This record gives sequence, structure tokens and C-alpha cells, in this order.
Amino acid sequence: MHIILDENISFAKEAFSTLGDIKLYPGREITNEKVKQADALIVRSVTKVNEQLLMGSNIKFVGTATIGTDHIDKEYLKSKNIFFTDAAGCNADAVTEFVFTLLAKIILEKKMKFEDLTIGVVGVGNIGSRIARLGKLLGMKVLKNDPPLKRKTGDSDFVELEEVLGADIITLHVPLNKEGIDRTNHLFDKEILLKLKDNVILINSSRGPVINNGELERVMDEKNFTVCLDVWENEPLLNLDLLKKVRFGTPHIAGYSLEGKVNGTVMVYNQLCNFLKEPVKWNAQLEKVENSVIEIKENKNLEETLNSIFSRIHKIENDDKSVRNLFELEEDKRGKYFDSLRKNYNLRREFNNYIVEVDENEKELIDILRAFRFNVRQL
Repeated sequence: MHIILDENISFAKEAFSTLGDIKLYPGREITNEKVKQADALIVRSVTKVNEQLLMGSNIKFVGTATIGTDHIDKEYLKSKNIFFTDAAGCNADAVTEFVFTLLAKIILEKKMKFEDLTIGVVGVGNIGSRIARLGKLLGMKVLKNDPPLKRKTGDSDFVELEEVLGADIITLHVPLNKEGIDRTNHLFDKEILLKLKDNVILINSSRGPVINNGELERVMDEKNFTVCLDVWENEPLLNLDLLKKVRFGTPHIAGYSLEGKVNGTVMVYNQLCNFLKEPVKWNAQLEKVENSVIEIKENKNLEETLNSIFSRIHKIENDDKSVRNLFELEEDKRGKYFDSLRKNYNLRREFNNYIVEVDENEKELIDILRAFRFNVRQL
């Protein structure tokens, strides 16, 4: 068994070497020539898997250790009887925690309260459903928009996109569909962006082209938006004029927790074992988090408390600062630098690895922390 892998897949060597000979390459350097003699290909989102890549190869299995599949030509794989699997849901908790870490920081900066705000969730799958549930728990009014899910379930709880556009917060969690009734490519174009209320908090951690980046950059001259982008059009070549205007810009790392990455590896590895009818020989063993206890030392309001806890785990301002180093680089070095931020990212740990010490009388806070999967120690 000859297996080609993206070198950025966590535990790639440990897991997949149990099944055959492996070769690791940077995702953008996986070419037709390199996959010609391979039997299986395991990628992440930067590798376009299509006829051009696989033509004349022996590939029988393709896996992506990601939740998104817009880089995969699934119709071509089906036509060639090539088995395909993804890692849907692998980093849903990581992205959810990223979004609420952003929100806690911004809401505190703006001196707002969760309970006074409406959040619009566009795309209510593995991630969006978590955000909707936690948003409601925090006292926010939640507007859910997901046309394909509404058609499938008939649930009247879903609203039209037009209604979501009036929310105080809009967070995007849709796949990138380039055509069809559920097209999401440039879903947020100039027409839609101009309908957003002033002072809206707009977050995109789904796929860059869901928002027309050029039009967003121009509309931000007309309207007072607070924009947070983890994903960008034309990655790794960002629109630097837009980067100047966003409140937080991060390098496509919303799902980059250690657990999220490892989950992706486990899901694809298990599928390959099943495909080959081989026993599972590898299991991920993760180290415990050091200094995992977080103390709440004084009475604060909910926004201050959550921001102090979340920012202890993930300092998003550091990610933002690293992206803004792009301004100092020559144009021909920016793409490689952006990719390096992702490759060398210091994977954070998810909330369920931490213990928060709380006064036993803080019943509401305890319920909220448990909903965010923290372990709670009542004092």
C-alpha cells in the first residue's frame, strides 16, 4: 500500500504507516507525478483533488482530514469508482469555541451584553447548531438560516436570509457551493452587505468566497461594521486593503485545536482501515494540559467572566498580529508566509481540557460553563 499525505495532517506518520509505505508532502506540492504510483491519497483543504491531479494514477481511496469538501471533485471520483471520505464534524467544537472567544472579546470591548443581542447563524450544521444552542443559553435571540436543512426537515424554526440580515451578530457556517439553488459563493455580495445594520459584528469562519472580499472592503467605507475573518478569498494571497479594516484577521485556523486535528486523522484513518479490511492498529494518545485550572477570583459580569476564561485559553489577538506581518513582506513572499502560519500553528486545546473553579452559588454561570464543556469545580 502506497499512501501520499499532506504533511500537515496530525499524527500522519504514526497512523498511516501502520497500513503501508507513506510519503509526506506540503499540500500545495502534491502533484500528478507524485501520486502516479500511489494507492491512497490523504489531503487537507489546500490540495485540489480532480482529474488533473489523479489522471493516470492508481488511486483507489481519497480522504480529506477536513470538514469542507469544495477542493474535491466528488463527481470525478465517483466516475472512476474511487472511494472518498471526509472528516465532517471533526473540529466543530474548536470552531464553536473560536467564535465565542471572538464574541466575548468584542462584546466586552463594545460594552454590550449577550442578553441584549440577536445572533444570526447562517448554516446550521455541526458547527452552526452548536452556536445556536449556546447563543440561546447566553440569552441571545437566535435566528437560524439554512435553506437545504429547512427543506429537509420542514422545521418552521428556520428563517429567510433577509431576516438574518437585521441581526446584531452574523456568523457564517456554510459549505462553499459554487452553483445551484444553494449557491454560497459570494452569498454575501454588495447587495446583501449593504442591507446589514450599522455596527453589525460579521464573522466568517466557513470559506473565504462566501463573502465577496473586494465588495466587503468597499462597503466598509460606507458602513460601520466590526468584521472578523478567519477565511479569505484567494488564499494564501489575502486582500490587504480588507485586512487593514477588519477587527480581527486570522490565518484560517478557527478549527485548529489539537483535538480537532486529531479527530480528522482518526476519522480518515478508520475509514481507510475499513476500506482495506484491516484492523485498527493506531489510537491517538493526547497529553494532558498543564496548568489546566482556571480560577475566577472576583465577581464580574458574564461578559467579563467569559472573556477572561476564553482568552486564557486562546489569545486571538496573537493570531491577528501574526497575520498583519503580511504588511511588512514583499508581495512574492506573502503566500508562503500565510501558509507557514497554518503549518506552524501552535494548536490550542479545547475547553473540555480545563477546570474552572467557581463559587457554588453561581448556578447560572456553572450551567453555562458546563454547556461549553468545561469541567467545573465548585468552591
